[in-house]
Amino acid sequence: MTETTTTLIKVRRVSKSFKKGEEQSLLVLDDLNLSLKSGEIVALLGKSGSGKSTLLRIIAGLVSPSKGQVTYQGNPITGPIQGLSMVFQSFALFPWLTVLQNVELGLEAQGIPPSERRTRALKAIDIIGLDGFESAYPKELSGGMRQRVGFARALVVDPHVMLMDEPFSALDPLTAEDLRNDLLGLWQDKKTNIQSILIVTHNIEEAAILADRIIVFSSNPGKIRGEIKVDLPRPRNTEDDKFRGIIDDIYTLMTASSKPHLGLGGERVKLIEQIGYRLPKVEVSQLTGFLDTLNSPDYQQKIDLPELADDLSLDVNELFLLTEALEILHFAHVSKGDIELTAAGRTFSNADMLKKKEIFASHLIQYIPLARHIKRVLDERPGHRASENRFLTELEDQLSEEAASEVLEIIIDWGRYAELFAYDYNAGVLSLENPE
Repeated sequence: MTETTTTLIKVRRVSKSFKKGEEQSLLVLDDLNLSLKSGEIVALLGKSGSGKSTLLRIIAGLVSPSKGQVTYQGNPITGPIQGLSMVFQSFALFPWLTVLQNVELGLEAQGIPPSERRTRALKAIDIIGLDGFESAYPKELSGGMRQRVGFARALVVDPHVMLMDEPFSALDPLTAEDLRNDLLGLWQDKKTNIQSILIVTHNIEEAAILADRIIVFSSNPGKIRGEIKVDLPRPRNTEDDKFRGIIDDIYTLMTASSKPHLGLGGERVKLIEQIGYRLPKVEVSQLTGFLDTLNSPDYQQKIDLPELADDLSLDVNELFLLTEALEILHFAHVSKGDIELTAAGRTFSNADMLKKKEIFASHLIQYIPLARHIKRVLDERPGHRASENRFLTELEDQLSEEAASEVLEIIIDWGRYAELFAYDYNAGVLSLENPE
């Protein structure tokens, strides 16, 4: 990493809430503090929904914080400013404009004369490796080439700080690797005036390949869990023992506070005791398949999460959703980057179908308050029936409409598998399968 002396970005006590109604709000980011210095690439790493992209948009001046302040070179950011540019995940190109016209857009918004716009846009297109495609339209380009246009559009305004929101996640692995390497080439060869890069990702290996510092987020609400420095020369060998050690350190940090049982302390336990706990979006078939894999002869006792992710070709979001679901249900225990099935998890995996359902039902009632709540309501109703909207309204008191709908969908899937209750999709009604 080059010498870092100048602080470019400061985030101080930043929180962000989104209004849900007249009196309710949803806290997305909570009391964040971080700095970005010249000469460094910093990665914001965390699961989807941890608020990373929201923070990036606050830094870019696209979203205002509810509390706190962000400054660029000491000046408050209250809107989009010169010196910062952003690359989006979704390419965000105008399909009716050519590559050259898309790249020129930012300069046009700044009032740059046409001749200078064209000269600077052509230079950016050449730097990013799209020379010869100036007159092409986005529909003529591959995903990787369209993202290169996004890079060129961000570079053409001559930024000091490049903000990147999961810029490689929509690309296939080979294209993403190629584009990452080109980005690092531009950075190391100093072909631009970029002094610092802040990139949002949920890809652990990508963060370790690119960043000098990795800031790990926790979720619900988004907070900074910790920071890991990557003091390895570039290009980084992903098979090197030191690199793999950093990957292990990241997994350890990301899982250190994810345990939903008493070892965590009171905060997470209290969250899980609420019916509005944000359940991981995992189908029962995925959950049972994952359990059977962990219980197979290939995996015994503690299993290294990075190794497991590689073996099963799971990205960090998929892996952590599965491990969180197993932990909540007390079928597995995660600690220091390792996962180990509990006795109940092994019993479940070894059982026949009917016994599996009994065990699953028991764990739902014991450990998932929403499942217990639904079962109690259905038990108490004379007809043992209730509209899904009745539970949706309760969930929306604690979650956004989208999140409430997702959580109810998950618990219906889990509850139907366990035969705790039945569900009529057309009528939107839950009922007891075997009312007592």
